[in-house]
Amino acid sequence: MCGIAGVIGAEVDRGALERMAAALRHRGPDDSGTWTAPDGEAGFGHARLAVIDLSAAAHQPMIDGTEALTIAFNGEIYNYRELRRELEPRGHRFRSDSDTEVILAGYREWGAEVLTRLVGMFALALHDSVARTVLLARDRAGEKPLYVARVGGAWWFASELKALARESEFSRTIDPAGLELFLAYGYVPAEFCIYRDVTKIRQGEAMLIDLAQRTSRRWFYWRLPEPAPEPVVSAPEELERELETLLEASVRRQLIADVPVGILLSGGVDSSLVAAMAARVSSAPVTTFTISFPGAASYDESAYARLVARHFATNHIEMPAEAVVIDLLPMLARQFDEPIGDSSMLPTYLVSQLVRRHATVALGGDGGDELFAGYGHYSWLMRRERLAKRIPSPVRSAGAAAARLLPAGVPRRNHLIGFAGDTGSGIAHVNLYFDRTTRDRLLRPLRANGEPPLIPEAWRAAIATRGSVLRRATESDFRSTMVDGYLVKVDRSSMLSSLEVRAPFLDPAVIEFAFGRVPDALKATEHERKILTRRVARRLLPRELDIDRKQGFSIPIDEWFRGTLGRLVESVLRDAPKEIFDARVIDRLLKGQRLGLRNGPRLFALTMFELWRREYGATLL
Repeated sequence: MCGIAGVIGAEVDRGALERMAAALRHRGPDDSGTWTAPDGEAGFGHARLAVIDLSAAAHQPMIDGTEALTIAFNGEIYNYRELRRELEPRGHRFRSDSDTEVILAGYREWGAEVLTRLVGMFALALHDSVARTVLLARDRAGEKPLYVARVGGAWWFASELKALARESEFSRTIDPAGLELFLAYGYVPAEFCIYRDVTKIRQGEAMLIDLAQRTSRRWFYWRLPEPAPEPVVSAPEELERELETLLEASVRRQLIADVPVGILLSGGVDSSLVAAMAARVSSAPVTTFTISFPGAASYDESAYARLVARHFATNHIEMPAEAVVIDLLPMLARQFDEPIGDSSMLPTYLVSQLVRRHATVALGGDGGDELFAGYGHYSWLMRRERLAKRIPSPVRSAGAAAARLLPAGVPRRNHLIGFAGDTGSGIAHVNLYFDRTTRDRLLRPLRANGEPPLIPEAWRAAIATRGSVLRRATESDFRSTMVDGYLVKVDRSSMLSSLEVRAPFLDPAVIEFAFGRVPDALKATEHERKILTRRVARRLLPRELDIDRKQGFSIPIDEWFRGTLGRLVESVLRDAPKEIFDARVIDRLLKGQRLGLRNGPRLFALTMFELWRREYGATLL
């Protein structure tokens, strides 16, 4: 894993490239480098975490043998050996054993179509001096980040915003649309950004910058399979075997590295299946890692992780997480570039620190819930769809109006509000941090300037509009919550520890199998979830393991709020900017939390925003 940055379409300052690469040093502590095009119109910076081919031959930015192509690459290509064997008979010669050089040869052979052949996680920038273009691209699932900013007439790009924010020309002005989206969902999704004039390359997307014409175009080189009108239903046993085969192949590929590899084992179904496959295919003993929460039994899954570890005879390492880890929050706010409201960033960072003492690469279970319908809200949305057909719209609207009168933090309040609209509205209101009414109150100082520039609920409802309610909900989560919330959390938390985390469930073959081959009936019903995955789990995992539970990787935030976390939150939010937030609304949220309402996630999100804003000096003007 690495960090990349660069400037395109302007006279390049090598010192700026070096500063940008230095800001990404945590992503790649093993080596760094810069490159400037002969015409001075493009330059790349790179910070390297050596995982495959540890030699100097894999140094980046890498120039190919023709000296026409230069690449800065972040990620891992798991099928690079197969691609190399395909390219060598076509006359391509290699000086290293790196996957980076294979991308360059693939581009010479296939042009931008090489992206469709890459199996892995990546973000890349590739300069073609003959065509005078720069190709930017991101992997299909969006595991690796890539930001692009317009600064003057040039394009700047980087793995993390902090590399761009290093330079004085970069504007740290908050984008109102990004703020609205963050308050709604606890992250800034899709192409949006918390800063003005910055965008993200999205999952499965490429961007080509033409230096001669000073233009750019963007396109998706990959999309999820379209929902089939009549899914081809195979026997459950056949699909079960197919999933097992695909997951085993993915884990086998992702265990390839020239450094030690471990497994992030929460004790849930997905990470346990990854551990099972690793134990099956690995020639050496597998090492597993987990975090425990002493004194918080309802959140502590370490006993399940130990059970799985014993079953597969892994070398199991465990770390207890105490409430004192809130001291990490300012550091994490700085690391996350854009504010993130997910409090599980804390255990994710802690387990990354633990793993990095023993390994450079770790495999986890990310993606399994979105692909195979593991979240509880999928069953709720299916029940909602059935009830919505029976309950007249005026009655549902009256219930939503009543819900708006309830204070934020009342359980199921968002579900009632979302129940008033159509299917898209129901999907959009799941796991909402601040609904529109609460946002209007909180942002009253900003609302004086007119309507919000974007309504997050309408945006989310439009992500997936075809197929069953389950297909629409899982696609929406795959294209939003997973990529811009959970994967960002994992990437930033692990990279702060210089740890590379891989996700076998996000192999393209597994993704396309889940969305193109598995029928709803083998994903979820109104009362069951992750049906196909659990069928596999019942055969492979220990019988004593409770595979029907769904805890998730989270912290006991309400318990911690009663201690030092609550005091920190009150201290930070007491000084929140009055030109953005209405202090009276924050006071009501704090009071509700003390009275037993569930405002912990909202208050945590606001705290992380304010810590982030202070760290980067971000303003609205």
